[in-house]
Formats: sequence, structure tokens, C-alpha cells
Amino acid sequence: MRASFVLVLAAYAAAMGMATATAQDYPTKPIRFLASALGSGGDTVGRIMSDPLSIRLGQRVIVDNRGILAPELAARSAPDGYTILSYSTPLWVAPFLRDNVPWDPLKDFAPITLGADSPNVLVVHPSVPVKLVRELINLARAKPGELNYGSGTSGSTSHLAAELFNAMAGVKVTRVPYKGVGPAVVGLVGGEIHLIFATGSSVATHIKSGRLRGLGVTTLKPSALFPGMPTVAASGVPGYEAGTPMCIYAPGGTPPAIVNRLYQAIVAVLNMEEVKKKVFDTGAEVVGTTPEEFAAYLKTDIAKWGKLIKDRGIRE
Repeated sequence: MRASFVLVLAAYAAAMGMATATAQDYPTKPIRFLASALGSGGDTVGRIMSDPLSIRLGQRVIVDNRGILAPELAARSAPDGYTILSYSTPLWVAPFLRDNVPWDPLKDFAPITLGADSPNVLVVHPSVPVKLVRELINLARAKPGELNYGSGTSGSTSHLAAELFNAMAGVKVTRVPYKGVGPAVVGLVGGEIHLIFATGSSVATHIKSGRLRGLGVTTLKPSALFPGMPTVAASGVPGYEAGTPMCIYAPGGTPPAIVNRLYQAIVAVLNMEEVKKKVFDTGAEVVGTTPEEFAAYLKTDIAKWGKLIKDRGIRE
């Protein structure tokens, strides 16, 4: 029995030694950043980081666009630190929206960092007689179902942000679906709909020109991207938050030492002034949480959006 114990202990020590050696040597070959569609937040921020991150890690970082297949490919990849997922859509909502999702948002991914966050902005067409979020809430309560909002596909950030507003403000604003947030913004500018919760980058120029009226940002704190604009949370809907996070994950089972190595390198790059400016210019702000903070954020967000999706009966 003692001999067996010694053998098990020796095997464990050898495994730990191998893991440590692997972490110390890492990386020894190029790293692939899987991203969603070209031009998405995960793709854009990944490309901004790729060159300085390549220098910091001593290996080339390659951004590989795989669209909606990116999470599945990442989940199936070897947990060795050479495949990373850079994704701007909260992938953890997918299992609530459809059946047979081929990955688990908690088990199949190792959180590295919440890299950046892009606030949505509640904007209305100038014909809507409101200038404050509270006025919009009062109008919507006086005319339940008569106001409408545009959104992208079912379960998109623009859709969920509006439904969260409906739920938390106690109003009924009717959804008008579009193929994406871009066409929805065009529809709002053209007067087809009354309002939208859109990414800041998609509506900033329209707000400046007066073609649209911005009422509030969806972050808990005011955003430097929209100086002087109040938050929805502070304007009548306490606790309201619905940004578009840009998240970075490794495949589940990746050794903690490698996750930590990636976290340190990625956050160091994100906090470079030139990188922060480039990210800011895309309509997002650098965050850079620790893996532990990101894991806690995921659990809280899963509970929040899971409840909303179930309560509102949202399906793709």
C-alpha cells in the first residue's frame, strides 16, 4: 500500500513538474486568436492587440475570423494556450436562446479577461417628443405598445438591451426586427421606428449631426465616449446595464499558469496608451479584469440574462 502511495505521489510530482515546465517555456509557436465576423468587436480589438502582443509574447499572434463557429472551434481546441477566443457577443446567452448548443459557457472555456466594453446608447428619432429617459418612460407608459424599437437578430445585444429596459422600466415598447443593428439604425434615421439601443460607434455621428437624439448610455457609470450624456441607470431605471463586452477566453482545461501568462501579457498590451486610444476610437473602453474577476462577472451575467430570456420567452 505504501509503495502504491509513493508511485502515485511520484506520478503527481512528475505531472506538476511537466506543467510548470510547459508554462515556463510557453509560448514556443504562433498563437491563434479566433474571432467572430470581420469588423466585429472581438476581431477589431484582436487586430489592435495582435502586433504588440506578438512582441510581448515572442511569438506571432494571428487573428482568424470564424464567425459564429468561433466558440465551437475554441471549445474543441487543445487546452495548451495556442488557441484563444476573442469574442464580442456574450456567448453565454446562446444556450438560453436555442437548443443543442455544442459547448458549455462555463465548462468549455477558461476566462482570461474582460478586455473591453462598448456601451450601447438609447437613441430616439427627433420626432419623438422626449429629451430625457424619464420622459420616454412616461410616454411609453401612457401609450403601451404604440412606441417601437428596432433591433438586430433575436438575442442580439440591441434586442436584449431593449427587453431589459422594458422589464426594468415597466413599459411595453414593441420590437421591430432587422437583419442587424446597422439596418436598424438606418431605419431609425429614416423615421421607420421610434428608438433603438445601439452600439455607440453606430450612432455617434448621427447624434452629433442631430439626425438622432441620444438619451442615455447603458453603462452603470458615465462613459468618456459620450461626455455629458447621463446613464439610463441614473435617469429612471436604477441598476440598468447592458453593454457589449469584448471577452477573451482559452479552451477549458488550459493550465492556470498559461492562463495567467496570457492575462498578464494581454492586459499589459491593452493598457498601452496607443492601444487604449485605438480601442477608444472604435467605440469601446479598455477594462482588463483578472481571470477571477472575469469568472465572477460571467456567473452574474449568466444569471441576469438567463432570467430575462426565460421571462420574456426569447428564442432565436
